[in-house]
Amino acid sequence: MFRTPVPSPSVVSVVPQPKVTAPARAFEVAVRDLALSRDGRALPTTVYYPQGAGRFPVVLFSHGLGGSPADYAPLLRRWAAAGFVVAAPAYPHTSGDSDDYDVLDVVNQPADASYVIGKVLELDGRTGDRLFRRIATDRVAAAGHSAGGITTVGMFTLARDPRLDAGVVLSGNALGAGTGFRGTPAPMLFVHGERDETVSYASGKAAYDAVPWPKALLSFPEGDHGTTLLRDGGASFRVLAATTTEFLRFTLYGDPAVKPRITAAAARDDVATLDDRL
Repeated sequence: MFRTPVPSPSVVSVVPQPKVTAPARAFEVAVRDLALSRDGRALPTTVYYPQGAGRFPVVLFSHGLGGSPADYAPLLRRWAAAGFVVAAPAYPHTSGDSDDYDVLDVVNQPADASYVIGKVLELDGRTGDRLFRRIATDRVAAAGHSAGGITTVGMFTLARDPRLDAGVVLSGNALGAGTGFRGTPAPMLFVHGERDETVSYASGKAAYDAVPWPKALLSFPEGDHGTTLLRDGGASFRVLAATTTEFLRFTLYGDPAVKPRITAAAARDDVATLDDRL
């Protein structure tokens, strides 16, 4: 069942301009590690990327509290196989490997994420690198789960990264990041379980409601904070993976033929609803 969007005069209507046709094939995925650091903040970053010819957009992914990039490998591999370079840093004070855990350090993570984006984009111009001339440096998105979703919101509010063309917020809200969305309009997809026991659905929807530009909300009536949504093999994961993939294809490749596939992906298995204002 799909919710009918409520028109809002404050929403800026911007449709991504066609750039290139999104790849139809599934690529083999390669993985590499980057040893990055920003002002003494270690940011070891796992990069998933397509093994094939082409220039591929970048997706920066931020993990949740106590998590790691490896926890999200099934989803990140799906994105890479669809034609995206996915960079996932482990944050210094909120990852599961942190020796100095500090939940309040989330406020510093938007700047960390932007730093990682810059370092990944540099690889496109580095002769001899595996990603030399293989990155579409003008097409970038940020995504994240839970505290990583808050990090993502922050990259569109208090720490707006002007390079971002799209955002995906999984089980996140605007706590500490604010709802002062600013800069060039960038389509955003929010994903949230209505039975989320950690980050309330209401708080996630409040952040979504505050977005003043094209957006969509994928809601799972029986979804929790992440166990069912992010575990490979379940119906909820299949819908989440397919819908986010089509959203990234639509926003980063600018392929208008992909738009109907977002709706179709969200409707699979009757486990989710979609508020589509893209």
